[in-house]
Amino acid sequence: MTGNTGYDEEERTFAALPPARGHGFARTWWGRAWLKALEDTALDGEQVRTGRRLARAGAVGAVSVRPGRVTAIVQDRDGTGHRADVLLARLDDAQWDRFLGMTAERGGHVAALLDREMPPHLVEDAESAGIDLLPGVGDLEPECDCDAWDHCGHTAALCYQVARLLDQDPFVLLLLRGRGEQAALEALQAYGDGSAGEGTARADGVDAAGAYAAGHVLPPLPVPPALGEEPPVPPSLDTDTAPPPGVDPDALTFLVSRTAAEARRLLADALRPGHEHEPPTGESPVAQDAVRLAAGGPGPAVTARLADGSGRDRESLALAVRAWRLGGPAALAVLEEEWTPEGETLARARAALETAWDADERPALRARANHWTVTGSPHQLRLGRDGRWWPYRQENGRWTPVGDAAQDPATALASATLTPGDEP
Repeated sequence: MTGNTGYDEEERTFAALPPARGHGFARTWWGRAWLKALEDTALDGEQVRTGRRLARAGAVGAVSVRPGRVTAIVQDRDGTGHRADVLLARLDDAQWDRFLGMTAERGGHVAALLDREMPPHLVEDAESAGIDLLPGVGDLEPECDCDAWDHCGHTAALCYQVARLLDQDPFVLLLLRGRGEQAALEALQAYGDGSAGEGTARADGVDAAGAYAAGHVLPPLPVPPALGEEPPVPPSLDTDTAPPPGVDPDALTFLVSRTAAEARRLLADALRPGHEHEPPTGESPVAQDAVRLAAGGPGPAVTARLADGSGRDRESLALAVRAWRLGGPAALAVLEEEWTPEGETLARARAALETAWDADERPALRARANHWTVTGSPHQLRLGRDGRWWPYRQENGRWTPVGDAAQDPATALASATLTPGDEP
């Protein structure tokens, strides 16, 4: 049910969800991003696993969501209830104005939200405008009456339950960030009508004495302009002039268009807050870059050249492209590089597999290197070097990537067992 007492005080309460046995918690990319913020932030991985078990068993009660806070009663296995809260910073008014104005300019964003979808371009455009919709490392602040100073099993269980709610309705995230569905839609309508900002005009300039007195204070840098939705269109090479020997106009046209798209992606990444503190990335190997280009959908002739140039046959290149579209270089490495976990890495992997399922639900797994295959089943888990699990399914005699990576092996395996075509 929903109660409204003003935009800033809106609250939604969701009834307790049934146990989540046998499948993962987040099916959407934004739900998985929420869980990644929890799993990357929590200092105690065992507490995260405990929370996952509690949430899977249905121990999380009704969930209350309001701006900046989500609350629920979580029961331990002995039946003791604890109030768990997770806090997420609200967007300020200026950030909301930029977000709503940007969203209203792109009809596809509004239509997707109304369909209970959160397109990646919406989040990317928001980031380009200096607005983080999805939480990152350290953004999910825990509070629990068990007096844990970090994420405990109770707050972790609440986060897993919220991921299921986000799957159903991304407006839950907007409410946490400060605006409920009604308030957001009314504001978007106002922007669409051109009425937003009416009555806010003021005289240009400031008092000269005041400006002189504040002359030592530098103003903040302006917000970087938002990028266009599409990369620029390269010039056409369709002319009456015959191409020089050895030059394929179709291949060159494709390469130029992909270069423009990659340049736009790099610029968007450079405008992202915090980018200046990240180490530079090196150049991509030729074999990897060929997969990136093939993922752009060139024609058969160009695809054949990319396969030959990267030392792959067409079928291998198609598998590599499928992996790339799921997770970029990390997913491609898991597809093509087999390695053997040892020492602490192997111990963490075995612990994750041991605790991901209840004893009566745990599948029988056969291990080889970083591959764990379900006995008697065409399903497999592959461990990446970053500790994430990737789902695979045997199709036409070849192991094929079928879903995004997950910290929880049960979540990854659930993606592998979906009917082909229904993968998240």
